[in-house]
Amino acid sequence: MQMQFSLAPEPDQFARERGRLLFAAPVDFLKGVVAMSGLPPADRLEVCFAGRSNVGKSSLINALTNRKNLARASNTPGRTQEINYFTTQDGPYLVDLPGYGFAQAPVAVVAKWQALLKSYLSGRATLRRVFVLIDSRHGIKAVDDEILTLLDRSAVTFQVVLTKLDKINLKDREKVIEQVKTALQKHPAAYPEIVITSSEKGEGIETLRAIIANLE
Repeated sequence: MQMQFSLAPEPDQFARERGRLLFAAPVDFLKGVVAMSGLPPADRLEVCFAGRSNVGKSSLINALTNRKNLARASNTPGRTQEINYFTTQDGPYLVDLPGYGFAQAPVAVVAKWQALLKSYLSGRATLRRVFVLIDSRHGIKAVDDEILTLLDRSAVTFQVVLTKLDKINLKDREKVIEQVKTALQKHPAAYPEIVITSSEKGEGIETLRAIIANLE
């Protein structure tokens, strides 16, 4: 039986307010992690943001948290090789994963970093949801599919977030949404609602805040 995928609905007033309050409170950088042994205590839920290099992860995290430079984008795609943890007040950890699919780094460094990514995604019990960011100009590519398959195998629920929606017209928007819906049919770990966002225009930010604030 095929899963029916749809766009995430606008949050109701209660969910929206919980999201607003969570991200109106301080959000602080905790630490950058380069090995599983460095992860903070698993004493609360966490959500993480994954995506190929240059997908707009830093911009999205900054938009969510109302901070300009909380998450810093590297000038060179693929340079960020740490798992970066951020704390919310009485809420989940926000976790920024290294970009995948491109790296200007030695092969051995890239291999180590990819192994860390796989260990984290398959071995963190408090990880409640992975938000997989997909550039709306390109849709789901083969390199994204590899991560989605890893999440299927790890039985970790993931939700697709389309980024940079302001960069495409309405016709292309409809096309990419259909492409994503079709590609997700083969992924049992996929959450059935797709979030569409523009960090620059603020589109979808309240919806994503509400989703994060209301996870249990």
